Amino acid sequence: MTANDPGLKSWVEVPKDSDFPIQNLPFGIFTTARTGPGVGVAIGNHVLNLAMVHELGLLDGLRLPGRIFSQPHLNALFELGRKKVGEVRERISELLRSDHHELRDQVKAREDILLPVSRCTLLLPVQIPNYTDFYSSEEHATNVGSLFRDPKNALLPNWKHLPVGYHGRASSVVVSGTPIHRPRGQVKVADSEMPVFCPSRKMDFELELAFITSSNTNLGSPVSLREAEDHIVGFVLFNDWSARDIQQWEYVPLGPFLGKNFGSTMSPWVVTLDALEPFRTEGPSQVPHVLPYLSFEGKRNFDIQLEVLLASEKGEVATLSRTNAKYLYWNIAQQLVHHTVNGCNIQVGDLYASGTISGPSPGSYGSLLELTFDGKKALHLPGGEERGFLQDGDTVIMRGHAERDGVRIGFGDCLGKILPAIG
Repeated sequence: MTANDPGLKSWVEVPKDSDFPIQNLPFGIFTTARTGPGVGVAIGNHVLNLAMVHELGLLDGLRLPGRIFSQPHLNALFELGRKKVGEVRERISELLRSDHHELRDQVKAREDILLPVSRCTLLLPVQIPNYTDFYSSEEHATNVGSLFRDPKNALLPNWKHLPVGYHGRASSVVVSGTPIHRPRGQVKVADSEMPVFCPSRKMDFELELAFITSSNTNLGSPVSLREAEDHIVGFVLFNDWSARDIQQWEYVPLGPFLGKNFGSTMSPWVVTLDALEPFRTEGPSQVPHVLPYLSFEGKRNFDIQLEVLLASEKGEVATLSRTNAKYLYWNIAQQLVHHTVNGCNIQVGDLYASGTISGPSPGSYGSLLELTFDGKKALHLPGGEERGFLQDGDTVIMRGHAERDGVRIGFGDCLGKILPAIG
C-alpha cells in the first residue's frame, strides 16, 4: 500500500471535498502565535508539525538531518532530492493512516503536533533564487496573437519549436493572501505621440501552474528529458499579475518588464509530483515534430481542473474561468530541458511558471485580456457589476484540483486583493 492508494483513510478527520486528504500531504511553511516558522503538512483542516514529529523520533528511519523541519523555507528539505521527499511523504502517510496508532497516541497528549489551520499563518514555502515564466498554452498564445497581430498568423514562427519563456523577478513573488498594489508606469494613450505616467488602467490576472526544482546543477550541464522530472519536486498555483497597458507599451523588443515584476502570487502548499502521479494524461499533439532534445514518450501532462473567481468589494463572487492544465502544449519536462539546453544551471527552489493556461472555449480563458477582448467586451457579474479589467478592491481567487477514483488532490486557494497605487 502506497501513499497514493485511493482506499487510504486517516484517523484525522478530513471533510468531504477537502483539497488535502491523506493521498495528498503537501508541504508548506507555517507559524503560530507561539512558534516560529517550521515545516508542516496539510491534512484536512489541520497542519501536521513535522518538527515535532521528528523530535518524537517517528522519522528516525529516514536518516534526516537535525532540525531539517525547523526552517523558514522548504529549500533544505527539497535539496535532499525528490526521492527523499517522497520517502518523507510515505512515512507521514503511514503515521496518519486510520489503522496506525503511533502518532495518534502522541497527538492525544500534545496539542502542538496537529494544529487547526485557523491557528496557523502560512508563509512563502520556498526561498526563490530564480523565477522563469513560460508561454506554454497554445490557446493563450493564439488568443493574444490574434488580439495584437494578424489572426491568421497569431503564433510567431518559433512558438511550436520551443517553449518560449522569460526570466521574471523572484523578489516580488508573494504568498497567497498578500495584497498587490496597482502599479504605476508609462502608458501609451491612443492618438497621442507621447506616453503618460499613471497607474495601470488594465490590471489583469494570469492563471498559471508553477513547478519547483529540488536540485542544484553545474553551469554548462544541461538536464536531459529522461531525467528532467527527477529535478522537480512539486507544483503550486500561480497568479502572474499583469498590467496590460504598461506591458503593451514596453514589451517590444525585449519582452515583459514593469508590466509584470510588481507582484506575482503563489499558493502556500507545494503539492508533490508524486501525489499527482495518478493524474497523468496525454497532452496536445505536437505538430510539427519537435527537435530530438525535446522529444518524449509517455504521459507528461496532468489532468488538473483550474478555476478563477472574482470577489468584489460589494461581496459578489463570480466564477470567471474554468480550464485544465492538460491543455498545456509544452509540458514541464520540456520546459526544464529547454531552459537548461544551453548550459544554464538550476538551483533548489527555482520557480518555473507555465504561462497563462487557457482552454479551447471562451469560458476557459485564463486572463481578462482574453475574456474581455482587451477590455472591449465587459464581463457581467452578479449584482449588475461589470469588469473589463480589475478594479481596486477586487480579490482574485484561483483554485485547482485533480480528481479520480474518489480521491481529490487540491492546492488550496491562491488569492490576492488589488489595492490602489501608492503615491
